[in-house]
Amino acid sequence: MSGATLWRGGAVFDGVRLHQRHAVLVEHGRIVAIGPEEALTGRGEPREAGGDILAPGFVDLQVNGGGGLMLNDAASPDDVAAIARAHLAIGTGHLLPTLISDTAAVTERVIDAVARAIAARTPGVAGLHLEGPHLAPARAGAHDPAHLRPMTRADRDRLVAARKRLPALLVTLAPEAASREDVAVLARAGITVALGHTEADHTTALAYFAARARAVTHLFNAMPPLLHRAPGLIGAALDSPGVAAGLIADGHHVHPAAMGAAIRAARGGMFLVSDAMAPAGTALDRFDLGGRDIHRRGGKLVLADGTLAGADLDLGRAVRLLTETVGVPLEAALAMATSIPARVAGLGDAAGRLCPGATSLIRYDPATGTAVPLLPKLQTV
Repeated sequence: MSGATLWRGGAVFDGVRLHQRHAVLVEHGRIVAIGPEEALTGRGEPREAGGDILAPGFVDLQVNGGGGLMLNDAASPDDVAAIARAHLAIGTGHLLPTLISDTAAVTERVIDAVARAIAARTPGVAGLHLEGPHLAPARAGAHDPAHLRPMTRADRDRLVAARKRLPALLVTLAPEAASREDVAVLARAGITVALGHTEADHTTALAYFAARARAVTHLFNAMPPLLHRAPGLIGAALDSPGVAAGLIADGHHVHPAAMGAAIRAARGGMFLVSDAMAPAGTALDRFDLGGRDIHRRGGKLVLADGTLAGADLDLGRAVRLLTETVGVPLEAALAMATSIPARVAGLGDAAGRLCPGATSLIRYDPATGTAVPLLPKLQTV
């Protein structure tokens, strides 16, 4: 096969299962075949994985920024592409750039920039995540309370219109700021609705899940704790088979023991998110978020008062923490960073999986948590 490359010499994770003595055949920037090494030998120029795991690029549904840029400051498709490049370089094959609550004007500008980036086939950009502004002020976290407001009919219509321009749209909202009818309308339009930044109790959460909210944003953070007489959103999420929850596995946002208990309990599954900010892929030690200084200290991103403001994390290191500290099997941890988030966001079979036609492939070293992209080929600028 002319121009083909055969990657071998490491286990192959296909998005669901880990296969030993397998190889991946690549041609013209796409995966052609995955199978036992002996069955594919001679079909391409051999390249050695050196014992690393060959896997689909990570799928990250919460990427606030990278490469020194925040999505809130993005003014063009080129800005969106720069954020995506920073994450492609550290192993993320598909991402949802994420807008932290902002003005209506900024939201419209970012929707347009992301839609145009996708129309231009920008590598890595799979859709958009709007985290707010329809959140509960009591659980604002690092979101500017001045930008938080209830959803109006006009807001809802704009989201439905945005979905028509985007292959995937994830919206995080709080029941305090949006009705169950809002959720149902958004879901019918093909928007993935997640609950987050809320004081919602258990009964309310179940009612919103019945209205077709299908995810929870960064479980445990920006919501009440799970109590034995008041299980809240956490308890509702873990006990609902049709609901998946995101997890920031950096060891700061959630204690490893709580991570392990939640992963074992979650009937609808859990997925990893980086919650990455502007410093991702750089050596920056501070940046601006809506006029507030965010500091990078000891593996954390914090406001001046110590409030966590996103995470200093990538999904490769999150997988490593799950396997080494939490005790999650490698196969399950990798699925939480690939096929599970792809399913939650409705990205299709070619995202988060190794299959013919897929365009994302990495070498992952579980000992260090580092990932090297093999597909797509990164362009220098």
